[in-house]
Amino acid sequence: MKRCNSLPCLKEAGKRSKNEVELIKEELHIPSSMIDFGKNKKYYIRTYGCQANERDSETIAGILAELKYERTDNHNDADIIILNTCAIRQNAEDKVFGEIGSLKALKKNNPNLIIAVCGCMVQQEKSVEIILKTYPQIDVIFGTHNIQRLPSLIEQCLRNKAKIIEVFSKEGEVIENLPIQRESNLKAWVNIMYGCDKFCTYCIVPYTRGKERSRLMEDILEEVKELKEKGYKEVTLLGQNVNAYGKNLDKGYDFADLLEEVAKIGIERVRFTTSHPWNFTDRMIDIIAKYDNLMPFIHLPLQSGDDNMLRKMNRRYNSEEYRRLHDKIRSTIPGVAVSTDIIVGFPNETEEEFQHTLDMVDYCKYDSAFTFIFSPREGTPAARMIDETPMNVKMERFNRLLEKVATYSRMRNEAYIGKTVKVLVEGVSKKNDDILSGYSESQKLVNFKGNKDNIGKIVDVKITDITSWTLLGEEVNG
Repeated sequence: MKRCNSLPCLKEAGKRSKNEVELIKEELHIPSSMIDFGKNKKYYIRTYGCQANERDSETIAGILAELKYERTDNHNDADIIILNTCAIRQNAEDKVFGEIGSLKALKKNNPNLIIAVCGCMVQQEKSVEIILKTYPQIDVIFGTHNIQRLPSLIEQCLRNKAKIIEVFSKEGEVIENLPIQRESNLKAWVNIMYGCDKFCTYCIVPYTRGKERSRLMEDILEEVKELKEKGYKEVTLLGQNVNAYGKNLDKGYDFADLLEEVAKIGIERVRFTTSHPWNFTDRMIDIIAKYDNLMPFIHLPLQSGDDNMLRKMNRRYNSEEYRRLHDKIRSTIPGVAVSTDIIVGFPNETEEEFQHTLDMVDYCKYDSAFTFIFSPREGTPAARMIDETPMNVKMERFNRLLEKVATYSRMRNEAYIGKTVKVLVEGVSKKNDDILSGYSESQKLVNFKGNKDNIGKIVDVKITDITSWTLLGEEVNG
């Protein structure tokens, strides 16, 4: 099969200009030959990685629905398979390559099957080269900046009988009015901005997602109002760094203003992710404390508790500034829970530097933490750093960190025993059909005995027991 190529370039993707972000408000373009193309056909989407990818997959599903495809959860039944990929760590890419390999037999048995790979992973030259060299079963490759082009890409693939690679390495636009097929009828992701300009030395996201660019506040508020009218109970405002919201708009408003306006709409629960400590203002904290429907849960990535490591990571804050921010959050927002991200084994991290991270965990006593061993990302400054720390040393430190994080998570959970919390009931537990499951206001997973008629509602649950990671209880008057 011949190729029609537009290949990625990380060097180009890392450039930043002062050009104004283009706002595109137009209907999805569907080539005439693709109208109703998916009728009596099915699509399967596999999503890897973060909430931004999950939200992108909802847009991809919406586009395929416009072509009249129906969803299937079994890739064996699909007429088109799309893998929406993540590039944040090597093991995420390895999983994708493993799944691509497993699809070879499906393609052999059904030559008309269309297989596409998209997302952050294919914004990297090396990943695309591997796919082209090793996996001929892939028909379409597209990136994070051209999801709206999917109908045309499929049409080109079929018309030209060609492998289509269209990956743009650019700062990016804001594109409105694309269709959405949401995964849930209770909880919704709402993009408020895209991209990142922080350029932490270990992170590939500024290259794969483009520069920071915000949606207009009126467009965000309209989306939240529509969700409330449809009966949604919870929205999560999404951005690679939501604290930077509004900086490129020059409209006189920022993330604190947006939070307040969203809260005033009256939807029952509002969350956001992710925040960078460098941009977290006192006014944001005060606004969260002011409104009951702004949930008391803050994800506050630390990455390292050592100042030298933080400088090498280009995190733009030091350990003392982080402590002060943590303390302000804990002291101002009633009942708040705080989670974090921590990297172990950044190049040449010493035992003393790692101990400073453990000291910070002892100080903050996080409710939960996402912990990772450093994974070099080609094209980032950290990937070029010489690293002489053996992997067995990194693993030993990682295990010590896990033990400490679990200890404090359990301690935080123990404080809930005997208390009553409000839980949005999402359904039955994955492990027991007689147990209901949902999340508290402070983002604690709660498994409890209750009335199945209350699925989709917010109910009171008395906590009777805990594990390190969950709360257990009984519905009050359930």
